[in-house]
Amino acid sequence: MRIDLHTHSTASDGTDTPAELVVNAAAAGLDVVALTDHDTVGGHQQAIDALPEGLTLVTGAELSCRVDGVGMHLLAYLFDPADAELERARELVRDDRVPRAREMVRKLRALDVPITWEQVARIAGDGSVGRPHVAAALVELGVVPTVSDAFTPDWLGNGGRAYAEKHEFDPFEAVRLVKAAGGVAVFAHPGAVKRGAVVPESTIVALAEAGLDGIEVDHMDHDEPTRARLRGLARELGLLTTGSSDYHGSRKTVELGAYTTDPEIYGEITRRATGAFPVPGAGGAVRR
Repeated sequence: MRIDLHTHSTASDGTDTPAELVVNAAAAGLDVVALTDHDTVGGHQQAIDALPEGLTLVTGAELSCRVDGVGMHLLAYLFDPADAELERARELVRDDRVPRAREMVRKLRALDVPITWEQVARIAGDGSVGRPHVAAALVELGVVPTVSDAFTPDWLGNGGRAYAEKHEFDPFEAVRLVKAAGGVAVFAHPGAVKRGAVVPESTIVALAEAGLDGIEVDHMDHDEPTRARLRGLARELGLLTTGSSDYHGSRKTVELGAYTTDPEIYGEITRRATGAFPVPGAGGAVRR
């Protein structure tokens, strides 16, 4: 089985619609794909309705978190999307995305970048606006060659010249909410130092004690020494280890299925989840 547990659609900051994403996932030879848009489940139903035969969809979201001034992301899988407490918390994060993006535009203009809010809004379309949309505008303007090059201290990286903070989850509270909603919580790309500061291992230890299920190890932003270190830490803490593309369509160079999750790990994720089940085949509704 080929299993990719981290992808994005136009419901947040990817360039494939949810329907296109699942069709492309099947074409890429995947057996299982997770749709994990930022702080939203808005693309799930469209993906389910378009789900090709032979492909299984794992519903999820990537939650924006911050601890001790450092940003981090939590992948939440197979939680109950109707859980009121988790939905309220996600709504607080989503509501702060537009003011944050506008502030980044303001800072960029102060750096003599001819970016406009209208440009960013056009790129975001109906998606949940975020840094990748601002980064895509910088690419359009020729300021940086790729979206990834915008996520540096010079531009939009954590603490960078044009970085702006937003309301984010406390990761310990996020883990609690995800677990209470029947979901499984995995720390996304914990060693992605090229994006800026990362949380120390002591925080991962504390999150494991608080109920964290796993860490994403095989990821484009982790070099081999980082992967080896994270695998060792996961063994010590009894955490699951996943691999994922973090696919964003044409917004990033990584392809669907570039990194994958071991079928046994996937099986354990599905065994732990009680909020929702993977959706197989050619459409249907998320069962709870």
